[in-house]
Amino acid sequence: MAHESAGMSTFHREGSLEGFKGIFIVLFVLFLGLAMASTLCAQNWRNLLPGAEGARSMWDGVRTAVYTVISQLS
Repeated sequence: MAHESAGMSTFHREGSLEGFKGIFIVLFVLFLGLAMASTLCAQNWRNLLPGAEGARSMWDGVRTAVYTVISQLS
């Protein structure tokens, strides 16, 4: 019985992580598109993304912005 309950909690955690990964991927693609469009228009995209002001690269800035938004959702 202990094994079955441990399996249920592990399954629940994996489902939660899949939802988090899905939200992360969608937000990452949206913010990356915004950053790339702003770069092509010669705009400073870091002012548009929350938390990305101090990032050194576009990837780090977009990742920081996604984590900032996700932390505000929960």
